[in-house]
Amino acid sequence: MNQMHSKHLLRLLPLLFLLSGFGACKKEKSEWSEVPEIKFISVNPSSLVQFSSPLTITIEYRDGDGDLGENNPDVVTTFVTDSRNNITYQFRTQQLAPDNANVPITGRLNIEIPSVAVVGSGNSETFTYSIYLTDRKGNRSNTVSNSSVTVTK
Repeated sequence: MNQMHSKHLLRLLPLLFLLSGFGACKKEKSEWSEVPEIKFISVNPSSLVQFSSPLTITIEYRDGDGDLGENNPDVVTTFVTDSRNNITYQFRTQQLAPDNANVPITGRLNIEIPSVAVVGSGNSETFTYSIYLTDRKGNRSNTVSNSSVTVTK
């Protein structure tokens, strides 16, 4: 290589390093929506005697900006509607990421229904719950339903 090419190459190297550094520092935008998304995973138990044990519904969540849950105990963020009577039970989900973190989060939540009873006049009923979440910005997730549960007297 001649001396002239070497000088040009030495002048270009700092510029090439600078340009490659800009590409490496580019922040990737999350492909996840800022509106929370949930998916039903399981319900346990699927059959129970009324008032005998809690019912646990497990859902998976995904949120592009990480603002699910709330530390204020007076704010509800989880809504569970009984298919038999359309009563909606409200729960607070603990805050899942720090304030203003703005990070994508995913995980599983267990929603515990403390007591289940037969609401009609029969000896048993089969029903489902519809579940959705809201985030701290007020965005509402999609609604999912659990698989059928049977409760007996």
